[in-house]
Parts: sequence; C-alpha cells; structure tokens
Amino acid sequence: MVLNGAPREVNPNGVHTHGQMYVQHYQLHEPRHAVPVLLWHGGGMTGCTWETTPDGRPGWLWRFLEAGYDVFVSDAVERGRSSWAMVPQIFKEQPVFRTHEEGWKTFRIGLEYAEVAAERHVFPHQKFPTEAFDEFAKQWVPRWPGHEAIILDAYAKLIQTVGRCVVVGHSQGAGFAVETARHLPQVIEAVVAVEPGGMPDSIPDMPMPPHLVVWGDHIEASGQHWMTYRNQARSYLAAAGDLLPATVLDLPAEGFRGNSHFPMMDVNSDLVFERVKSWLGAHVG
Repeated sequence: MVLNGAPREVNPNGVHTHGQMYVQHYQLHEPRHAVPVLLWHGGGMTGCTWETTPDGRPGWLWRFLEAGYDVFVSDAVERGRSSWAMVPQIFKEQPVFRTHEEGWKTFRIGLEYAEVAAERHVFPHQKFPTEAFDEFAKQWVPRWPGHEAIILDAYAKLIQTVGRCVVVGHSQGAGFAVETARHLPQVIEAVVAVEPGGMPDSIPDMPMPPHLVVWGDHIEASGQHWMTYRNQARSYLAAAGDLLPATVLDLPAEGFRGNSHFPMMDVNSDLVFERVKSWLGAHVG
C-alpha cells in the first residue's frame, strides 16, 4: 500500500538480493594521505557511529577528513542501509534487538539503567554524554548472530576494491578488522581496533600491519564479559609476537578517566582522536 493508493498483490516468491553492504565514500579534493580510512561499526550499530555524537558534536568521520584522509563509511551486511532479507526464508534466525538496559550496562555507562534518568547508576568520571543516551538508542538496529562469514566476505571485497587502506573498527567491527588483516596483510596498512569485541581463532602466519588497540575505562567493574574481550585481545597479540607490531592505548592508564565503550562519542572524543591520529602518523607512510 501507498498513501491513499489502491491495494495490490505482492508475491514474495522469486529472486532476492542479500549479503550486500552499503558504503559511502568521502573523497577530498586534495587528500594529504596516500591511503584512505575505512570506518567499521560495532554490533547492532551502523555507520552512524562515526558521523556524529549523540549530543550533536562532529564524529570521527569529520575528524579524519579534517586530518586529510579520504574516508569510506559502511553499514555492514544486514545493518542500516544495507538492508536485510526475509526470515526464515533467507536469514534463518530471528534478529536480536538491544534494550536500553542491556546497552547501558554493555556500553559501560553504569551498572543499572532506569527509565527515570536521575535514578540510573553512572560510573565515576563517566565521559559518555549520559543526558543523550536515550537519543543514542534511536541509532540501534537489529542484528543477526551467526552472520560473521557473510559480513567478513563483504568487508574483504570492499578492501579488494579500495586497495591499500587503513581500517578503523569499533567493537565487533574491530574484531572483524583484525581478522581481515590476517587474510589481507599486503593491502591493509594499519588497523585501529577500538574496544575490540572478539579476536581471530588463529594467529598470523606472516608479517602483519601495525595494530593500535584502544581500551576505555571501568572494564573490571563491568564484570567478566569485558575482561574476557580484553584478555582475548591480549592473548592474540602476545601469540602473534613479532609478526604483529602492536600498540595498546589504555586510556585510563594514559590519564583519560571514565571513557565508555564508545570513545568516539565520549565528551573527550577529540582528545582520543588526536592520540589515534598521532599513532597513524607514526606508523603509516
């Protein structure tokens, strides 16, 4: 149906497209760097992660453009503008939807969410703009567990199309970036893994591009969930040894207290970005 339109028959039987990925390319007139930056979002999110902060400040997309990088921002397979397929005819499982309660805890804003903002527990020195959390929740989209293979395939095809690049990934996207670099080390110049959720099962068997791993605050206070992710990253980098030159930016240890799971959205996002930019300047020709 359309507005005030006549009913018409819709037949879902036929050929459907699925597994595609939406990518938006920002091309500078005079880039100052030879390779572009690819921005990959986390689970249940879209490329909107990088565009603006929930309280209306420019996101890292614009900071990378200002720094002279061409940028590619993607919505992963089955997210946002990439769209998704019929359930259960094509996608066999039902999607997962994130509640405010889960997001508040998982993103390390605090230990307890309440509908009344004044009653929410907030971690000390919290840098996420908590007054904009409910606005932030409007960005969240459904996700399908078990789609890692089709998402990784789309990311690999993107890199093969773009060529030499830097990949900046967040959460699930950071884990995908590390895994993709393991298969395409000759094309990826560097990986910035912001709060990686998950790591590859196998260690590299050839020299890898340099990696920067960024961690926020309150990981220990948030329980085993986040300790597991950090330990996975630590073990992977240690096992890779000299094959993978890695730098860990532990924000609390560097004097940045209170960063959430979203350093690119926190109120000190520009300060964190400057650290990332400096690292890239030192490690990418």
